[in-house]
Amino acid sequence: MGTVDDYLDGLDPADREAIGRIYAVARDAVPDTAQGKGYGMPALTYRGSPLLSVMRTKKHIGLYPFSPEAVDAARPFLDGVDVDKGTVRFQPATPPSDAAIRAMMSFRRDQIDG
Repeated sequence: MGTVDDYLDGLDPADREAIGRIYAVARDAVPDTAQGKGYGMPALTYRGSPLLSVMRTKKHIGLYPFSPEAVDAARPFLDGVDVDKGTVRFQPATPPSDAAIRAMMSFRRDQIDG
């Protein structure tokens, strides 16, 4: 087990399902990920750099691709989703689309690859 798996194990079922799906789509989009930390949060990493963290907060779930530009790359797929600089916020019943997650992960992977 790793940091992401440990974090998922501690969540309530609705949050675990929503957050787990996002991590699954991210792993599918960028297969060479590892579990680690980014800015102190459980995260998927790619080539030693943080790729994605998804965390439950008091009022929402936050998706953090560690890059405002990655969020911008997914904006066409984020209609109706609360987006701020570098962050996507949502409720478990209304997660961002798989297309949005793939767009962010592809952009972030390419950004890390330089």
